Formats: sequence, structure tokens, C-alpha cells
Amino acid sequence: MPAVTIYTTSYCPYCTRAKDILRRQQVAYDEVDVSGDQEKRAWLAQVTHQRTVPQIFVGERSIGGCSDLELLVSQGKLDAVLGR
Repeated sequence: MPAVTIYTTSYCPYCTRAKDILRRQQVAYDEVDVSGDQEKRAWLAQVTHQRTVPQIFVGERSIGGCSDLELLVSQGKLDAVLGR
């Protein structure tokens, strides 16, 4: 299974919600806090074309933010994206 990485800030309620969803789905993840890291935020915006967090990656592939994760779960597609 590819590694899951979630880019967050310490003050984001959607980040907390996305991490809770991943935990409930028993998905291990690495968290990268980008609070105050303008270089990393600029990189995320360049790669994802989004300025918001969370930004969730499966391997090198961006799957979006919290609402995108919720949609994958509700449609039963998260496991396929994770390769499990």
C-alpha cells in the first residue's frame, strides 16, 4: 500500500476531521504540519492547485482535501485508491 501523507495546520478543523476519518478507516498516515511554512504551502498550491488544508496524498498522488476523502469513503472507493 502506498504511503499516505496529510498536510495540515494546527488550527484547521477540517484537518482534524480528515485525520479522524483516516483513523476510523484504519489508514496509517504521516502528518506534515505546514503552519507557518510558506515554502511548503507554496509547493502544495503549485502541486494541488489548492491553497487550503488538509491536502492528502496517497504515494505521490493528491486525492484532495477533507470533502474529497469523505466522498471516497461514502462511495466505498477509498480502499481501491489505497490499493487494498
